[in-house]
Amino acid sequence: MKNRVKKYSIIISIAICIIIIYVCTLLGVASISFWDANKILLNQIFRIDLGMENISAGAIAIIWNVRLPRIILAFITGGVLAICGAAYQGIFKNPMADPYILGVSSGAALGATIGIVMNFSSSLFGMNGTAILAFVGSFASILVVYNISRVGRKVPVATLLLSGIAIGQTISAIMYLLMIFNQEEMTRIMFWIMGSLNGKGWGQVLTVLPYVIIGCIVMLTSVRELDIMLLGEETATQLGVDTERLKKKILITSSLLTAAVVSVTGIIGFVGLVIPHIVRLVTGPKHRVLIPFSLLFGGAFLILCDTLARTVAGQEIPVGIITAAFGGPFFVYLLRKRKQGGV
Repeated sequence: MKNRVKKYSIIISIAICIIIIYVCTLLGVASISFWDANKILLNQIFRIDLGMENISAGAIAIIWNVRLPRIILAFITGGVLAICGAAYQGIFKNPMADPYILGVSSGAALGATIGIVMNFSSSLFGMNGTAILAFVGSFASILVVYNISRVGRKVPVATLLLSGIAIGQTISAIMYLLMIFNQEEMTRIMFWIMGSLNGKGWGQVLTVLPYVIIGCIVMLTSVRELDIMLLGEETATQLGVDTERLKKKILITSSLLTAAVVSVTGIIGFVGLVIPHIVRLVTGPKHRVLIPFSLLFGGAFLILCDTLARTVAGQEIPVGIITAAFGGPFFVYLLRKRKQGGV
């Protein structure tokens, strides 16, 4: 009975996500009629022609090349940040852990800042120069944190977290110094740091997709071990889980996933911190349910936030501002409920 309920819940959640993607694709500042938008989607996805001769090339480009890939990238990014947050919180047993806790955001921000300041224009695998340097910076910071924290073959969790904070602050200081000496680029740098999906297309979607598919498969194959880890490291070891190997696997996979999406979108906060907590209220702590539902909830949440970011104010707002505006107060609410024994 429980398996049937879980199966139906996942199917319903997937259907809701598809509906959100569909509705948000129809919404935007550009005035495109409901019927024209549907004709474009049917023609581009299913090759069904319901009369495209009266629809302008501009309208087709807006729906197919601007809105839809942006929304799909929002879903991928939100889902990735949410499952990485859930995995980190499980492996570190720390409710404040999020995908950026090990210096991923600071490294990415420094890389992007260098790319913007140097006007780095090279491209690779569909990523522009700024995205390439952001990816390199984020992954380099993780390697530094990991090597500083390692004691023999073991990586103590507390040391890892503290090293991540220390390295992150050091990298941020270097980035701010670069911003002071390059004030003419400060607006572009700040816009990147606040996170944005503006101007993203199918190229960015296809760039991050391989990382996301491989990373999600690894995460889903690790859910049993993550569930056992809830009992404590000592108990998990007694039950046959190689806890150090699991830490490395989750650390590398989550870091790679986060680095991939952050290098393209910039830093989008609170999704990886808040969404796993919301999902736990609905599904409980078991990772075999938590991970897939975090993917769906996180993706849907970021789509809705990005739709607000591009429609409400009449001009483009960095989506990181919207996620912080919703995520910050809600997380405070969760903390108060936990303090009162309600969570």
